[in-house]
Amino acid sequence: MTTIAFIGTGVMGASIVKHLLKAEHDVTIYSRTKVKALPLLELGAKWADSPAEAARNKELIFTMVGYPQDVEQVYCGENGILSTAKSGATIVDMTTSEPSLAKKLYTLALEKGVHSIDAPVSGGDIGAQNGTLSIMIGGDEAIVASVRPIFELFGANIVYQGQAGAGQHTKMCNQIAIAGGMIGTCEAIIYGLKAGLTMEDVLISISSGAAGSWSLSNLAPRILKQDLEPGFYIKHFIKDMKIALDEAQQMNLQLPGLKLAKSMYDILLTEGYGEKGTQALIKYYER
Repeated sequence: MTTIAFIGTGVMGASIVKHLLKAEHDVTIYSRTKVKALPLLELGAKWADSPAEAARNKELIFTMVGYPQDVEQVYCGENGILSTAKSGATIVDMTTSEPSLAKKLYTLALEKGVHSIDAPVSGGDIGAQNGTLSIMIGGDEAIVASVRPIFELFGANIVYQGQAGAGQHTKMCNQIAIAGGMIGTCEAIIYGLKAGLTMEDVLISISSGAAGSWSLSNLAPRILKQDLEPGFYIKHFIKDMKIALDEAQQMNLQLPGLKLAKSMYDILLTEGYGEKGTQALIKYYER
């Protein structure tokens, strides 16, 4: 049994905590809204009133929050994790965040004798529920190896990518691919419907061929059912695309496809779709 703190029990974090509890680990949680965490408390999780309290005397500390500024606040702010994390503990940030911030946290943690890993994930709510997330990991390889048995409780594709920040850079690659893929998925659906096709049958034909993708297999059926509820919020996806574009600019890269996707999602955000899933891009075409 490992003593674990988990900060941020949203759509994906809650499912990950359930896997940790099922494996009989000692899990203390903190989130900004306690009432949303009540189901986890009923399953045996313990509650803490701050990230610092949650992290105190824990061997392993996970965070999965919204934005880079949230990550910095949770670790470095008043009642932050690094104020109480014990020497030898390992912090694991699974938020999709800035590679530069992952490197900063690594340095700050090292000064306190704490190990730091950046480990963003992909797979959405379905992957979190099924324990099949893809986990992209940056940090010291030996420390990553020591945490791997815990990662295996909720991840199926666990890959060490390199030193601090490498996990976040890999997640940017993931988000860039998703951005273009969602445009293709939505345009295929709109085209097929306009052509008078039965899209459920079309998906059977194209999902297992060269056009196949996770979005086509998992999100296209939701679109056809008009299910726009989030496996991943549009507002957070826009944040990720901005990080990727900023990083690309620093590397003197032009990513016109990503710029187009972000501009489309920005419009949906102004129209009130920020709390919906990325598949709500279909609404751009229905405008």
